[in-house]
Amino acid sequence: MSPTDASASPLLTHSAAPDWIEDNLGAVIGIPLRILVIVVAAMLVRALAERAITRVVERILQPAEGENGRSRSTRGPAVLQRDPSRADERREQRARTIGSVLSSIVTVVIAVMGLAMILDQIGIALGPLLASAGVVGLAIGFGAQSLVADYLSGMLIMLEDQYGVGDSVDLGEAVGEVEHVGLRLTQVRDINGGLWHIRNGEILRVRNDSQDWARAVLDVSVAYDTNLETLFGVLEETGHALREDPQFEKVLLEDPEVWGVQSLDVDAIVVRLVVKTAPLKQWSVTRELRRRVKESLDAAGIEHPFPQRTVWMRTEEAGKAPNAAAPASVGR
Repeated sequence: MSPTDASASPLLTHSAAPDWIEDNLGAVIGIPLRILVIVVAAMLVRALAERAITRVVERILQPAEGENGRSRSTRGPAVLQRDPSRADERREQRARTIGSVLSSIVTVVIAVMGLAMILDQIGIALGPLLASAGVVGLAIGFGAQSLVADYLSGMLIMLEDQYGVGDSVDLGEAVGEVEHVGLRLTQVRDINGGLWHIRNGEILRVRNDSQDWARAVLDVSVAYDTNLETLFGVLEETGHALREDPQFEKVLLEDPEVWGVQSLDVDAIVVRLVVKTAPLKQWSVTRELRRRVKESLDAAGIEHPFPQRTVWMRTEEAGKAPNAAAPASVGR
């Protein structure tokens, strides 16, 4: 190699470097800059979403103010309104769970979208990745469909406020008081103290005895020779006396009503007495009504029915076959 070529080689090298930088300036600076913009934008969107979710959670945690400055609930059990600690527990659990789920969903969605945009800037084809992710997601969906159903059902239960901590519910075999509501499981304590763990996806119907109001129903059986007008008067007076009792005046929401003859049984006439009560108080009101009705019927001389039975008697004479006598009716 000649001296001229040797002296020209460094010049060519130094002149080629700026040319390479100039040709690849967009890739060297533009791609990292765009990736940085994507990351910053994703973080900004997530922060705004978290702020919105926090406001929603705080709104759920804050009870609505009714007249006279007292908190009220547009929907939900009045029994919890009388027990602020249980109401706060239910409201906080519901709000925190919904907030956590929404936050997780927003984070995953923003992260996936940001990652896809970054891979697109690097030059990685997204088609095969999306196809692979679709196949994997489909396999996971088929394998864990019951788990997905549990979580979706739990989310809907909380969003619709079907029941909450402290409610008395009937979920089929599990009947009792709700102690915990999660995204996957609901825990119910029955009357015997047993704790039921029910998957939310298996809950097909719910009877909530704790929302808005309840009704105490008392069926009174009397003999057929009872004067119904007198009976109706006694029952109405007993119901009004219970409504005026200071111990029950806040529990009974309306005056007791006598609906009339409910059925004609073999041994008795059944008359129904009903009264609208506060949630979860129908059973105590029914027990008190039963005691007072018994005392009122005794005071009015109205007898309770006794079963009517027919007894067949047979007599025998010496040396003769038994003869059947007429039936004897044994009553009260």
